[in-house]
Amino acid sequence: MTRDIDAHLRDWDHKPGAVQARMIRAGDGRDVLQMRVDLGILQLETDDRPDGARPHGHPTYFDYLKHVAARSEKSGRKFVLNEEQCEEADREFVQFYHRRVCWLTLRTFARAVADADHTLEFMDFVRDHAPNEEYKLAHEQYRGFVIFHRTQAAAALAVEADDPEAAVDAILTGLKRIRAFFAEHDLADQMEEDGMVQQLRKLERSLRELHGIEETLQEQLERAVANEEYETAARLRDALRKRR
Repeated sequence: MTRDIDAHLRDWDHKPGAVQARMIRAGDGRDVLQMRVDLGILQLETDDRPDGARPHGHPTYFDYLKHVAARSEKSGRKFVLNEEQCEEADREFVQFYHRRVCWLTLRTFARAVADADHTLEFMDFVRDHAPNEEYKLAHEQYRGFVIFHRTQAAAALAVEADDPEAAVDAILTGLKRIRAFFAEHDLADQMEEDGMVQQLRKLERSLRELHGIEETLQEQLERAVANEEYETAARLRDALRKRR
């Protein structure tokens, strides 16, 4: 049996600068993702860890680290990532990045949101247990990018569900998280110049104009609370619950 993948590469030309992804059926019947890269094809599992491994019996390395940290803290010791754990954490971050962009390319937005949430939670863990400031900042610099992907996917998911107001709310929520990220690093005055923020603002304007949305129920609720109009706020909360 031949082991080379020449035929697969010939049938799927690489396009520099473009994310190329597809879902295929593996020999055992399971669905897997494939991504075309410059020197070949990456194959990723659709659930749990993208490489299909179960680190120390756990679905992901993040799950394993949470277990180790809980055990350490239960015994009264502060958990700090060691060098090997940092390297393994980095591997998992890269794997989830590749799968997230595949989901976005294939417009499988719920899966993209789930993988972004995994990465953001893992980034929180690394921030809290990093061995030094350099390692922490090496990951924190990408937080805005992951929030951007998550916001895109959440808004697209709402549009697919024919709920443009929820899409606008998803964008506003994402922008708040990005604003907090910029503020934490004393860069709040540069936020509106960021390309990702400008893309989200453009999408927000487009949705508002296309669907005639001046103010979403969520925005009305926040304004009512700020103005201490509690009866109005209660009514708006009920309306939001019904919509969701």
